[in-house]
Amino acid sequence: MAKVNIGLVQMSCTADKGANLEKAVARVREAAAKGAQVVCLQELFTSPYFCDVEDYDNFTLAEPIPGPTTETLGKVAAEAGVVIIASLFEQRAKGIYHNTTAVLDADGSYLGKYRKMHIPDDPAYYEKFYFTPGDLGYKVFPTRFGNLGVLICWDQWYPEAARITALMGADVLFYPTAIGWATNQDEATNTEQFNAWQTIQRSHAVANGIHVVSVNRVGFEQDGAMKFWGGSFVSNPFGRLLFQASHDKEEVAVVAIDTSETDRYRTHWPFMRDRRIDSYEPIVKRYID
Repeated sequence: MAKVNIGLVQMSCTADKGANLEKAVARVREAAAKGAQVVCLQELFTSPYFCDVEDYDNFTLAEPIPGPTTETLGKVAAEAGVVIIASLFEQRAKGIYHNTTAVLDADGSYLGKYRKMHIPDDPAYYEKFYFTPGDLGYKVFPTRFGNLGVLICWDQWYPEAARITALMGADVLFYPTAIGWATNQDEATNTEQFNAWQTIQRSHAVANGIHVVSVNRVGFEQDGAMKFWGGSFVSNPFGRLLFQASHDKEEVAVVAIDTSETDRYRTHWPFMRDRRIDSYEPIVKRYID
């Protein structure tokens, strides 16, 4: 389908995993009632962002995929007739965990999962303690409403990930995300960081001629030390914002996009045509000394 209504669920989370899932289900239903056909939830939406500390107890938050949460969301997807993109903490095996996004089709069927490829390790984002890097490669999921490319948060800083997913035939790129500001940080730094975050993702839209959807969490966590900045948005294939959420409110938005625009943008600005794939071999080196 060329014309698709995209639902974005930007919400806050508590320590009650069940309550977070119930909220997400209610927000998915709300988006569907507004006409959404594809609904994207934020990164790790069933809990607060727990990677601010290295705590072994947090591994109890993980679950198998497919598993109980995907089963619940599959039923909701079928009832509402929507595709659901759901970011979860996956327990693959004893001692092996991933930051993973599952995709449920509009009939409730489980289409598969993408495991986050790029894993950060920064103050308040100690993800390498928890997550094994993804080993499924990049993914495009053929759904009732189009071929959806899914990446996750830290992946959004890497043009290579967006490019490969686009080259695999994605109609839209989705980024479930969890990113925020330290509350002791000055406003100028906050603004610069948000602008960089949005700009890099809008550049993926331009370079690949496709829509980009980024869904972030919102609210104060980590005992008030972190304010997740929301700002979820949809970009058209030339980087123009079709929607941007607030920095401090829970929101359910539905944005209409037309994926047939990709052909027009790629034809008039033929970046894909002019790629010199014969010259790109050095990109696989860590650094060109």
